[in-house]
Amino acid sequence: MADVSKIKQRRTRFVKEYLIDQNATRAAIAAGYSENGASVVGSRLLKKASVREEIEKGNDRINKKLDVTVERVKLELARLAYFDPAACFNADGSAKPITELDEDTRRAIAGFEMAELFTGSGEDRNQAGYIKKFKLADKGMNLERLGRHLKMFTDKLEVSGIDAIADALAKARKRLAK
Repeated sequence: MADVSKIKQRRTRFVKEYLIDQNATRAAIAAGYSENGASVVGSRLLKKASVREEIEKGNDRINKKLDVTVERVKLELARLAYFDPAACFNADGSAKPITELDEDTRRAIAGFEMAELFTGSGEDRNQAGYIKKFKLADKGMNLERLGRHLKMFTDKLEVSGIDAIADALAKARKRLAK
């Protein structure tokens, strides 16, 4: 009976660890399985319906807690894909303070650096200006993500229905028979 309890504890720990980063090998190791067989064990556990169900429940709890929804993800993807870099600048070409940027533009900023420039040294040191660097989200990558979600780019042929499969097989057989 102790073995069954130990297995359940390991599976529960595996699920908790898997929810951290979706890495089955690392989760198996953290759950106490051997490092040598962790990738096999992790893969095997992910195939078990009970484990998948617990992972799904865990993901649902996390998504609810963080208010992660399909709608919010689509909105954020759209923001990143369609932002206008001109929104970062004033009419004279100077960078706007980050507090003056609209929400969509702020969300499209992947990084921001600001440095003060000085001339002179010691008591003769004077501020000459600022350097502001905006690192913006990759529009191309986010447009591709959005396009993939909308199934605009298909890398595989989708065949539906038994009749379509039968037709494809019959055509292939005819080509091979020639």
